Amino acid sequence: MTDALSAPAAHDWRDTPLSRLLDTRLPVMATGLQWLANADYVAAAVNGGMMGFITAASFPDTSALRDEIQRCRELLDGRAFGVNVSMLPKLLPGDRTDEIMALIADERITVVETSGRDPTAYVAGLKSAGCRVVHKVPQLRHALKAEVAGVDAVTIVGAECGGHPGESPVGTLVQGALAARTLAIPFALGGGIATGEQIVAALALGASGVAIGTRFLIADEIPAHVDYKRRLVEAEPGDTTLILSSVRNSMRVLRNDTTATVQALEGQGVDDVQSLLPYVRGALGKAAYASGDWRQGALSVGQGVGLMTCRAPLDKIVAALEAEADAALARLGAGGERG
Repeated sequence: MTDALSAPAAHDWRDTPLSRLLDTRLPVMATGLQWLANADYVAAAVNGGMMGFITAASFPDTSALRDEIQRCRELLDGRAFGVNVSMLPKLLPGDRTDEIMALIADERITVVETSGRDPTAYVAGLKSAGCRVVHKVPQLRHALKAEVAGVDAVTIVGAECGGHPGESPVGTLVQGALAARTLAIPFALGGGIATGEQIVAALALGASGVAIGTRFLIADEIPAHVDYKRRLVEAEPGDTTLILSSVRNSMRVLRNDTTATVQALEGQGVDDVQSLLPYVRGALGKAAYASGDWRQGALSVGQGVGLMTCRAPLDKIVAALEAEADAALARLGAGGERG
């Protein structure tokens, strides 16, 4: 990225190994969002120049997921999009990863975003079906293992991310610097990224792009109640917290009544999934998105929430990110002066 920073006119920051791998206009992935990353949102992301991912875990069975894939294809006139597969540790029975991967291969999905555990068992099958595999991890050591497994790219998320930052969270800037010194495959950075300036910073570190989730939660295309989106606009960076470290499945979520209850239980020594599940099960979050009652449920939100100012259509949010990135590069070209 040195040439892009010293001579921005000679190289567009939008053109990176990741954007070329994904065949997108921007080096940005609109990462999976459970219950919220449906066909409408994913189509809007692709139309905005990004790679978007339908979240497989949002659907009760593979038949419903297949229907949503077909709906997305129709919305995009056959253009490429992705599917997110969260392979979280098998804390509970009912893991459906094998059947979801079989469906993805059968549907010949262009890009698969995996996370949660080692993807080695699935990489060869997915790639033989023509899928590109991007594995999301919270630590460089996991990224290196995924690289050996043959994935096409990795996303490394920092401690600021919403959802699962791992059990030894490291900040996004540090993750990027470490990854650039070690990885041979393209990597994206995620975690707290909500502005164009941060995209430029990630590219300057050596990343080939970014993954964004929280910033897009207030997009008009996100199927969540306006009261929930209003709360996110009003939120400060400190309005998120970590829960579930007692069961080694830490989540960064929006502070609310549920998180206070869970943290109190964990503080009392409760450390089994079954005791905590009534407070954090996905159905509660799904209900909160529908009702707008953000006080209930474990609602994944990153620290970038404090950088969001207003609700808007996704294409307007993307345009703002691009303008911010262009302005950041112009400041560098002017010796770092702010206009």
